[in-house]
Amino acid sequence: MAFVRKFKTASGATGVQVCWKEHSEVVRTEHIGSATTEEELRKLMVDAQKVIDRGKQSLFDLDSFNDEDVKFDLIEGAPAGKRRKK
Repeated sequence: MAFVRKFKTASGATGVQVCWKEHSEVVRTEHIGSATTEEELRKLMVDAQKVIDRGKQSLFDLDSFNDEDVKFDLIEGAPAGKRRKK
């Protein structure tokens, strides 16, 4: 499992790392960088998320999605709360 770790450095900056845990133990750490401003920190957090997402396969291929091919059927039924009890 990967997660982002933020910490204060000796110089007072905020460090950002991506860490991987296995069986409650950190087994790998990748240093992303250090930030002294909120804008720098935001950029580092985006970079950290990219590192976490690297190598993951997308659940959907949205590039090939064509919404004209999608069809929905309307299923009619009794409104919620108006159903007959058995």
